[in-house]
Amino acid sequence: MFLFLVIALAVVVAAVTLAVVGGGEGTGPLPEAAPQRLHDPLPQDRPVDRSDVDHLRFPLAARGYRMEDVDDALNRLAAELAERDARIADLESALAGVQTSRQHHVSFEKPASEDEQ
Repeated sequence: MFLFLVIALAVVVAAVTLAVVGGGEGTGPLPEAAPQRLHDPLPQDRPVDRSDVDHLRFPLAARGYRMEDVDDALNRLAAELAERDARIADLESALAGVQTSRQHHVSFEKPASEDEQ
């Protein structure tokens, strides 16, 4: 029984080796697979929103994800976040300026009621 299992294992290993290296048919080893690319990149014609990030899926490579695709997506997100942060800072400073100017023009006198007139 042990000898049968050893022979069966040798046959399986030989078959897998022939399939990978090429079984003498002249076709050579297995053909190289074309690398997968990011199918749905982040939109270039409009700002990125939450649904774009939620639907972003990176294709798998030999050792995880393709670094180029991940780097491109992260660089795009970082640029958009920096742009939004700058816009928020501009709007907050404009709002603070408006609030400061209103405080200088606000009258603190109590308006006269109809009973007092």
